[in-house]
Amino acid sequence: MELRQLEYFMVICEELHFSRAAEKIMVSQPNLSQQIKLLESELGVPLFNRIGKRITITEAGELLYEQSKHIFSHLKQAQESISELKQLKGGSLTIGVLPGDADLMFNSLLFDFHGTYPDISLSLVETSKVTDQVIEGKIDIGVTTSPDPDERIVQIPLFHEEFSLAISKETTLTKKKSIQLADLHEMKTVMFHPDHQCRQLIDQHCQELGFRIKPKIETTTLSSLITMVEKGIGVTVLPRLLLENLHDKNIQVIKIIKPTPSQDMCLIYRTDKYLGFAARTFIQAIKDYIQTAKRNALTS
Repeated sequence: MELRQLEYFMVICEELHFSRAAEKIMVSQPNLSQQIKLLESELGVPLFNRIGKRITITEAGELLYEQSKHIFSHLKQAQESISELKQLKGGSLTIGVLPGDADLMFNSLLFDFHGTYPDISLSLVETSKVTDQVIEGKIDIGVTTSPDPDERIVQIPLFHEEFSLAISKETTLTKKKSIQLADLHEMKTVMFHPDHQCRQLIDQHCQELGFRIKPKIETTTLSSLITMVEKGIGVTVLPRLLLENLHDKNIQVIKIIKPTPSQDMCLIYRTDKYLGFAARTFIQAIKDYIQTAKRNALTS
């Protein structure tokens, strides 16, 4: 079994078409087909079901595909560790974050990190399935709400965040020091869409109190949410640390009580993943960034 054959095999799995796969890796289709036949002959099982011009992956093919992803992931890690031995302080890193968190946390962090480590290539991916994609090897490091314990992943606690109410300073609510969560039922709100993790957390708490939020406007972006609050279109609920670090003179932050919605955030990666220079450096950078954000919030 050759790495080249596995590479060809993985491309066919992704394309589910021999001709497109051949074009993608720039080899002739007869050569590609021959390599797959040799691989199937060595394994003693078919890897694809050939139905006319259509192909599907067999059970054996699915198993080989999953293992092949791990093989190439380990090879990439080996290359990065060897680069470190040669004192090349570079590397690449794919970071998965929850939808909206690129705005909430990572823009300034990535800017500063790139300025300090310009030879490290970073790729930031927003996904609602951070944990799944870390386990599948699609992303190197994930920042997400704390998942259930899983022996396949390492969890590094980052911070516990409480949620607060954001209001325009032009509203009468500015006199309040706190509100009860149940008060949201009577307020005009603007919120993220229901599939956003922040919205899901708030919806869950509200449902436990026996009501549902009915936002006047829903959006997918933080910037539009903040703008709508500034203009007094409605109030919203966001992480307190985020709101305090916005330093927005047009927005007031009010504590939410009975209960205070909150969640634990953590950094995760595969248990069997080698942490190269890029990964180790980024993990330390995000820890430092969060500590600085906390200090700024306390002194503001």
